Amino acid sequence: MPGTIVVPEEIFKGLLRAVMAGCWNMGFRKMILLNGHGQEYVIPSAIHEWAKNYQLPAIICNVNWYHAIPEYCKDKEHGGPFETPFIHADEAETSFSMTLFPEMVKKIDACEDNTPVSWIPGHVDKAGNIYQLPIRWYGQVGFGPIEVAAYPEGHIGCPSKASFEKGKAGMEAFLDYLEKLVKDILEKFPPGKLPPTEMITQRDPKEIEPYLKGPLNGGKSIYELRYPP
Repeated sequence: MPGTIVVPEEIFKGLLRAVMAGCWNMGFRKMILLNGHGQEYVIPSAIHEWAKNYQLPAIICNVNWYHAIPEYCKDKEHGGPFETPFIHADEAETSFSMTLFPEMVKKIDACEDNTPVSWIPGHVDKAGNIYQLPIRWYGQVGFGPIEVAAYPEGHIGCPSKASFEKGKAGMEAFLDYLEKLVKDILEKFPPGKLPPTEMITQRDPKEIEPYLKGPLNGGKSIYELRYPP
């Protein structure tokens, strides 16, 4: 679309690795990468590439919000709150958006609903992979049309059916999960503590000790090990 900048996966992964390296170098060595849309198959690759490149103690994870609350993303037929399956900018995503930034969700009654198209149904999951079908949404091409061709409205599904009430319980559950994740990490590894070096890297512990100290505490910068990240 005009005005859209498409960032290739390799560039995006490089950006993420650079962010992780910079944060680690500053002393932020426990990181939660919170993802709200797409790229869920790219972010874990960036994490593992960073870990293999540097082999330094850290706690880094990727949280896709919909993976944490699948039961709140499903349609009524499968025990969820929605009339239609969760796909893209639809009833579900719009409902969750209304809980976070209602001022940006305007003229809900003017939405143009559409019907998702699948040429080979029953095999490929939809957004969030919440129905656990054999093939994840990003694990195929050709099972359905590309979005720009089939959905000129800019979404897939029925955003007109969205409401604050449908998204509220799920968003509360997700925030509760994030709080638990942070608390569990800090309980096991309080500030200043990391997983034992000998159990998380095959580098010589003496070799990485200066990097653990950091460049501002008499140690070394992570960039002496590798640059670019």
